[in-house]
Amino acid sequence: MARAYAGTVMLEGTTLSEGRGTTRPLELFGAPDIDARALIAEMRSLAPHWLHGCVLRECWFEPTFHKHAGKLCSGVQIHVEDPAHYAHHAFRPWRLQALAFKALRRLQPDYALWRDFAYEYEHDRLAIDLINGSPLLREWVDDPAATAPDLDALATPDESAWHETRAPFLLYP
Repeated sequence: MARAYAGTVMLEGTTLSEGRGTTRPLELFGAPDIDARALIAEMRSLAPHWLHGCVLRECWFEPTFHKHAGKLCSGVQIHVEDPAHYAHHAFRPWRLQALAFKALRRLQPDYALWRDFAYEYEHDRLAIDLINGSPLLREWVDDPAATAPDLDALATPDESAWHETRAPFLLYP
């Protein structure tokens, strides 16, 4: 779960279940009204390079509380490949989850994906925008013409700045 969390935390800003009340919360996600097999196929089609470092598996689960509690959900389970040799540079959980949202939007353009009610202490902004710090991710997902390279162009400068800022503090570069 910890390796996927940087991406799956975004599920809090959606109507998709993050698997609460299962043995694998935040390692899987889904809803009763999605087709996980089609979702995975669309993800592979849109940006196969964003799937490196993990395996996606179609699954079924029933959350015991929170979103879709007590309902059978078609979902995706995220498996990080060979945890003994985990390579953080290969697994990009934020992009992976963004890709899942984009794939769902392409498969079901009118899907009510974004949580539109109060989130924690925030009542004025959408939860997904709060979690990501801006509406840029949501706008990318909702724009039918936006591509994977477009999101890379938005994210790469911040990622580069983060790598530069943290470099002096790494014990093992």
